[in-house]
Amino acid sequence: MRSNLKALAAFTGITALAAGLTACGTASDPAASGSGDDASKPLVVAASPTPHADILTYVKDNLAEKAGLKLEVKEFTDYVLPNTATQDGQVDANYFQHKPYLDDFNKKNKTTIVPVVDVHLEPLGLYSQKLKSLKDIKPGQTVAVPNDTTNGGRALKLLADNGLIALKSGVGAGATLSDITDKKGLEFKELEAATVPRALSDVDAAVINGNYAIEAKLTPAKDALALEKSEGNPYANFLAVKDGNEDDPRVRKLAGLLNSPEVKKYIEDTYKGSVTPAFGAAG
Repeated sequence: MRSNLKALAAFTGITALAAGLTACGTASDPAASGSGDDASKPLVVAASPTPHADILTYVKDNLAEKAGLKLEVKEFTDYVLPNTATQDGQVDANYFQHKPYLDDFNKKNKTTIVPVVDVHLEPLGLYSQKLKSLKDIKPGQTVAVPNDTTNGGRALKLLADNGLIALKSGVGAGATLSDITDKKGLEFKELEAATVPRALSDVDAAVINGNYAIEAKLTPAKDALALEKSEGNPYANFLAVKDGNEDDPRVRKLAGLLNSPEVKKYIEDTYKGSVTPAFGAAG
C-alpha cells in the first residue's frame, strides 16, 4: 500500500535542499542520486515510519558501516510522496509499498519505479474497539476500508474470505465496492489508508494496513478480528528505485543487508508475527 503535514513538510524541505545536496541531485543531473558515480555518497531512502524506517534504522546502526554504506532515512507518512520523490531524484530509493500498489501508481502517474528486493510482509487486519469477534459483526454496522485501489480491494477480499460480504466471482484483490454482490447489511466508509486507525472509534470495525496498525499501538497477531494469511501473499513490501538505478552499488549493498540473517532475526524478534520476513526460509 495517504498525505499529511509531516510528510508535506519533509517533502518541502527535501525539495528546497535538493540542488545543494550531493546525496540527492535531480533526475536530469548526472550527479543525481542513484547514478552510482560516487559510491561513497549517502544513500537516501524514503520510508514509512513503522516498520520500514525502523528496519532501515536497524541496518544503519548495526550493519551499514561494516558494509561500507552510508545510509540516510527520510520518513514519510503517506503513500504518494515517497514515489514522487524517488522518481524526481530527491531521494535515491524508497521502502514502503507492495507490487500491486506500485503497479497501479506507475500506471496512474506515468512513473517508472521498480522493485529491487522483497523485505517483509505486513498482514492486513480487521480491527474493532467495540466488537470482540467476527460473530459480533451484524447488519447495520459500519466498516471502514482504505480508499486506494489496491488496499481497498485487498480489504474487501479479506472481508469476503471471512464471510462478511460476497464478491463477484473472480474479482479477487482488485475488488471495489461496486463488486460486492451481498453486503450482508453492512455499510462501508472509504478513508485514506493512513487515517483509518484514527477513525476506529467512529466505526464498528476497520480494515487497517499492518504498518498503520502497529503505529496505532495495535498488535495485529493478537488484536485483529481477522488477519491475512502470509502463505502465497503477493503483498510483500520491498526496496524500490527509479528504473535504471537498480545497479547503483549502494542500492545493491542495501538490498543485501535487507535480506541478511540479521534483519530476518530483527523482524522476527521485534514484531513477533505482526510483520514477517519475505525472504529466506520465512518468506
